[in-house]
Order: sequence, then C-alpha cells, then structure tokens
Amino acid sequence: MPVKIAVLKETRPNERRVALVPAVADKLAKLGAELHMQSEAGLAVKLPDSAFKNVTFAANPQGLVSDADIVLAVQPPSLDIVNAMKEGAILISFVYAHKEPELTQRLRDKKITSFAMELVPRITRAQAMDALSSQGALAGYYGALLGATSIARMMPMTTFATGSIRPGTVLVMGVGVAGLSAIATARRIGAKVEGYDVRPEVKEQVESLGAKFIDTGVDARGQGGYARELTQEEKDKIASVVTKHIQAADIIITTAAIPGRPSPKLISKAQVDGMKAGSVIIDLAAEGGGNTEYTQPGETIQVGQTTIVAPLNVPSLLGEHASELYSKNQFNLIELFLKDNAVNIDWSDEVLAKTCLTHAGEIKNEAAKKAVEGA
Repeated sequence: MPVKIAVLKETRPNERRVALVPAVADKLAKLGAELHMQSEAGLAVKLPDSAFKNVTFAANPQGLVSDADIVLAVQPPSLDIVNAMKEGAILISFVYAHKEPELTQRLRDKKITSFAMELVPRITRAQAMDALSSQGALAGYYGALLGATSIARMMPMTTFATGSIRPGTVLVMGVGVAGLSAIATARRIGAKVEGYDVRPEVKEQVESLGAKFIDTGVDARGQGGYARELTQEEKDKIASVVTKHIQAADIIITTAAIPGRPSPKLISKAQVDGMKAGSVIIDLAAEGGGNTEYTQPGETIQVGQTTIVAPLNVPSLLGEHASELYSKNQFNLIELFLKDNAVNIDWSDEVLAKTCLTHAGEIKNEAAKKAVEGA
C-alpha cells in the first residue's frame, strides 16, 4: 500500500500559504507517495487545483485526513482535524505548543507523531528543513521594503539639479535570519544601515553586508541560537548605548522573536517618544506582542511624530515564495523517513528527534511538556 499524504487548506486569519506546491508534489510522487489535497488549498497563492498533477482533491478535510499516513499543513490544524486523524498518523506543521496546549494534548492522546516545524534544530545539516529561517528571510526582506514605503522620504543618496539628498538611516534590531535579510535589502535600496543584537558574534555578519554593528559590550548569547534573558543592569547598559542610535534613525526594523513566546521589548516608550519627526518603526515581532512597548499587533499607529507598523504573519504576505520554500522544507524533512514507499523513522537522527513534538502518547519536547502538562 502506498503512503497516503494529505494536504490541508489553511483556514486561520491572515494565512495565504499552502503546504504543498506543484514542483514538490511531483517529488513526493516520485517517492511513491499517494497525494491527496483539500480543494482550493492553493488559491490564495494563485495555485488552482489544475496546477497539481497526480493529486486527488477532496472538499471535506475530516474525510481527507481520516486514512492519511502523513498530514501536511502550515498553521496548526483545528481540533476537529486532529480528532479525525487515525491513531499513529504523522502531522507536519507549525504547532507552537506553548500557544496550543489543548491541541498538543490531543496530539498526544491520539498518539499522533507530530513534527513541529518551529522545532527544527538550527544546525548545519538541518538548514534545508529550517522553515523558521526560510520564512524569516522573506519577512526581513518585506520589512525593509515596508519601511521604505512607509516613510515620506527616499532612502538612497540622490543628486538632483537642486542639490543632493542624504541617504536615509535604517537601524535593524535583532540580527537573526530576518534581521540579516532586512539589512541586505535596506543596503540594496541605498540606505545607511546599522545593526544591533545582544549576541556580539553576529558583528562579522552585519559588517559583511556593509552595515555598521552597534556594540554595547553586553554578551547575551543563549541556547539554540537565541538570546538569553537579560539582567536589569545589562538592559540599562544597553539602553544607554542604543538610545542615541534609535533616536537618530529614520527607519527601525525590529525582528527579535522567540517561537511560541512573548517577544522581548527592545524599545521603550521613552525611546520612542524621543525619536525624530517622521520616523518609522517596522515591528516584525508583532506575533509575540511586538518589540516596542507601544506596539499594537496587526495595527499601524501614530505615536507623536513616529509611525509604528506591526504586521501579522509577514511571510504570508509573500505567499507564493513563502509556500514554495516551506513546501521544500517539509519535503526535505519527509525524505529523512519516507523511503522505499514506507515510513521508517530513525529516532537516533538528531533532526527527527528534536523536531518531534509528540509521539506514541507522549510529549517529547521537554519545554513543551512543562508548558502543557505543568510537569
């Protein structure tokens, strides 16, 4: 019997992506998988059902997943979908267990093997499966362009018959994948760019893109490629250095986000209040509450003479390429355990073991287990 893969249509607000694109569907078919997809799953990114070959479509999602061996989605599926899945099936999607305790418990109780895409380890071998990075790179690119179109001035230095316009100044706060993408894009459009992060090891990456790194003397390196929690003394030291850069910038792009957790506050109300007239903040961490104390997720607000733009689900705004990259991330993960038309999960594989959220009636990720079960 071939392995049946079912692909869901996304139903959450602001979600335009789809978990499977035609090029990846062809690759999965070559692995011997039998592909089934919810009708019109790709319409938001202009992929009609007719664009997919060797795929069977069905309108009812519960019926679609009822006998599926593997279920693919972008956002966490609803409880109704999980309840309809057969015991022992595999789910691959973003889950964010800290935000979805009831769903995570149901995945556990139904003995669903769930691979949460936000848990893919950030190691070299897993780069081709790292959906947070692929989607973050798109968000950073979009953030820089959004900043440039949200301000009443040009970014590059330009000379006219009447004189020259100085380049705009862009400050990127949080220099992970999204931040580096924002820096590179801001540089391409001619801005003078500065980068700040509490992890000093990113200085070389910032400078390699032609930007200036703001060094505060505080090292906040944490585990898994994320920053650790700062002490109040460290926060005060950072603020004394960073404030003058914040208040000199035309555009600030903040990208500091921790999957499933509240976003750290990088910019205080006092710092925003001191920004120059006409400045803009693009807060790419709005999903977790935002990086400024003023941020209203999903809204564009005016604070004095400063505009704060806090879009939600930014990768979805570039749905075509976001879907393509995400689909390839999932395919590369599936390739690790779908071989010879059979599912064979090697739990000694670091990528599979660390990406697994639930399996055989247990929550396998310790942080998620503590959050959901209170253990």
